[in-house]
Amino acid sequence: MDHKLRARRFGQGAVFLCAVLWSTSGLFIKLIDWHPFVIAGFRSFLSALFLLAIRFFFLRQKKSPRKQPLYMLMGGIMYAATMIGFVYANKLTTSANAILLQYGAPVWAALLGWFFVKEKPHWEHWFALVLVIGGLLLFFKDSLSGGSPLGNGIAVLSGIFFGAHSVALRKQKEGNPMDSMIAAHIICAAASVPFVFTAFPVITGKSLAAILFMGFIQIGLASFLFSYGIKRISAIQAMLTAMIEPILNPVWVFAVTGEKPSPSALLGGSIIILAVLISSVIGKRREMIVAGV
Repeated sequence: MDHKLRARRFGQGAVFLCAVLWSTSGLFIKLIDWHPFVIAGFRSFLSALFLLAIRFFFLRQKKSPRKQPLYMLMGGIMYAATMIGFVYANKLTTSANAILLQYGAPVWAALLGWFFVKEKPHWEHWFALVLVIGGLLLFFKDSLSGGSPLGNGIAVLSGIFFGAHSVALRKQKEGNPMDSMIAAHIICAAASVPFVFTAFPVITGKSLAAILFMGFIQIGLASFLFSYGIKRISAIQAMLTAMIEPILNPVWVFAVTGEKPSPSALLGGSIIILAVLISSVIGKRREMIVAGV
């Protein structure tokens, strides 16, 4: 197998596993009765410790990567805003609304990636985006009627920040995107400090277990997987692969609460999975043709 094709396959697999971990966030955010900034801050503090340990003890490089402080800072700010916005939206509106509105991110990633990284989307990407948006509308059709307008607006902004974050990481191809992820968690943790003192959390066994899982696994390990994958696939492909997150989100809810998705949700989920599959197969086929495989 061609080295570049293998790298892209591993990259897409890493983003997929990352999305699986991300998909558990809505459930755990609901389970923790803390201020949104406190949840985001504690989670990011633990994630920063996890990523710093990996960065300095397991991923030491013989040759220092080319430093790109501007894009690293931009990526860090965008991802910190994404995380804070998503946690806040989940507290102000329904989880379905929050995740649906945030996942306008592939559209923003495509447009921003085209403008800043010169990664012009192929026709299958645009086709998949249309299907993805249509599928999401079906998937959450029964949930769109409620929720706070402020929470819905924050979720939209979170999606814009997420798309911009993905593009900023792509601009660091010659650097180490994990540095940007670490910076994001440090920024997020620092932003939460005032709220820790004004809205000190009540720590219970359930909340402690939930925040430890979210910090080290749900967002810490996921951040490592995303930073690994984003260097090997395009920003739009990463966003499309990550669309598995809103599909799995209600699965976790069903497993814990017994809540069943509606028929329209099942249809929408099928459309999204099909869109990602078709886009990936066509894109991989094009790569193999270009590589002469």
